[in-house]
Amino acid sequence: MTDVSVRLNVVAIDGPAGAGKSTIARALARRLGVQYLDTGAMYRAVTAVAVRRGIAAHDETAVGRLAEEFTLDVGLDVVMADGHDVTAEIRSPEITSLVSVVAAHPSVRAEMRRRQRAWGEVRGGGVIEGRDIGTVVFPDAVLKVYLTASPRIRASRRVAQSGGDVDAVERQIIERDRLDSSRADSPLRESSDAVVVDTSDRTIDDVVDELQVLLAERVR
Repeated sequence: MTDVSVRLNVVAIDGPAGAGKSTIARALARRLGVQYLDTGAMYRAVTAVAVRRGIAAHDETAVGRLAEEFTLDVGLDVVMADGHDVTAEIRSPEITSLVSVVAAHPSVRAEMRRRQRAWGEVRGGGVIEGRDIGTVVFPDAVLKVYLTASPRIRASRRVAQSGGDVDAVERQIIERDRLDSSRADSPLRESSDAVVVDTSDRTIDDVVDELQVLLAERVR
């Protein structure tokens, strides 16, 4: 896969919460020897800093201004925001409950798209995952993938990671899907030329193997 890694531009991996985006994107990036960006962590970081500063999630003007001015570094294992390590904080129940509200603000999305495109340009591409990567951020990605799984499976995965009641988590995931799919700015949806992969009954390695083959076919 050396030639593929060298010629790689952007692999866009989208999908709803719990579909396996982060795990599979990270594994694929490692396999290819390229960099990886979790764009969801960017929106979570904005949310965490807003909470830290006492800014209401629904205040688009204030949150949008914050998104433009705060410092952010999303690394492979560490997320730094305004000089603070927020890696664990951004996965807390409080941030999880607010991030959909923050991420729906057009001003926030516009700034995060700018940062995401800058990240890709500086690195010459990479594996980038989120909810609007193939449809809006990088519509010319060399490979677009839309990962999905049933709400129950996705809830079970979240419970295995963080605990909780599977029925309650499933309800939260369904509501997150509704919010992400109905927002006015770059809603969650499949790109018309994306490869749809249902991860419900598949291993990480199995999915990564498939994506590696698909990528090799596109960069010959």
